[in-house]
Amino acid sequence: MSDKRRTEIAELGEFGLIDLLTKDATKSNKSTLRGVGDDCAVVAAGRDDALVISTDVMLEGVDFDLTYFPLKHLGYKAVTVGVSDVLAMNARPEQIMLSLGVSSKMSVEALQDLYEGVNFACKELGVDLVGGDTSASMTGLVINITTIGRAKRKVLTYRSGAQFNDLICVTGALGGAYMGLNLLEREKRVLRDVQNPEPQFKGYEYLLQSYLKPRARKDIIDALAEDGIVPTSMIDISDGLASEVLQLCKASQCGARIYLDRIPIAQQTNNLADELHRDPVVAALNGGEDYELLFTVPLAMQEKVMRMGMVDVIGHITRPTAGAYLVTPDGSDIELKAQGFKR
Repeated sequence: MSDKRRTEIAELGEFGLIDLLTKDATKSNKSTLRGVGDDCAVVAAGRDDALVISTDVMLEGVDFDLTYFPLKHLGYKAVTVGVSDVLAMNARPEQIMLSLGVSSKMSVEALQDLYEGVNFACKELGVDLVGGDTSASMTGLVINITTIGRAKRKVLTYRSGAQFNDLICVTGALGGAYMGLNLLEREKRVLRDVQNPEPQFKGYEYLLQSYLKPRARKDIIDALAEDGIVPTSMIDISDGLASEVLQLCKASQCGARIYLDRIPIAQQTNNLADELHRDPVVAALNGGEDYELLFTVPLAMQEKVMRMGMVDVIGHITRPTAGAYLVTPDGSDIELKAQGFKR
């Protein structure tokens, strides 16, 4: 009998597991410009251009619950998830490939609804659906989306470019998707045994849209290009603000200070958090699935960024020895922690 100790995935966490599994990955082709460790892989496409490629998987019962998730919205969100990674490289999405694992409980009509949402999102974002695969699944619906984008190499933005004193910027409000999920889960529990259920969503429409139908922030990438702003680093907010700040710090070998009172949180998020006795700041820091963009720019660009009107400056980059902290209004420092996934 082997005495080798079994390591549980939870001991490493999501990012520790990725680091372990990919530590021996090497690049054998000159065309591979960037491999594991960013929102997308980057592949040369001529002297000046690059292709950026991402892949994401969504699992029924883990990433979505078909009890309350309309299939049209799910198809739309799947595209958002993939496209958001490409945008986080300061690139434009061009194609997607969609692969499905389908269980016998799914009807043809249900899959048509899913693809209606996919096609709507593709049309909205100017993306082409160019292929994929379909297979049987014994564990519910599985969605895998591969997204391909393009950018000039000189404007590509990685997680690793943040510099000392750079401003930390974020688009949109945070925590809404997580609170939208909490709202749906609450109504599911309350109405579990009720015939002809009528869920109470009035006043929380923004939260529902944030979770069920989030928008990919292509408008931000367009606005940055129009204003001649190339971020020094960028990442999309899929795992929560705290996790993404720490990912930027790790890749850029820097520290960060985030100011609590500058984190943008929508009023509906505050209202539902109060109703459910939750902390809206925790939702913003650790909730995830907002698919907003977190990026850094030099301090000299502060006025230019603020004029965009779609961005909040929430902190700044510090020396690596300073660590990553949330600063409260009274001046207290709270160390940022990444939640990652815990299944």
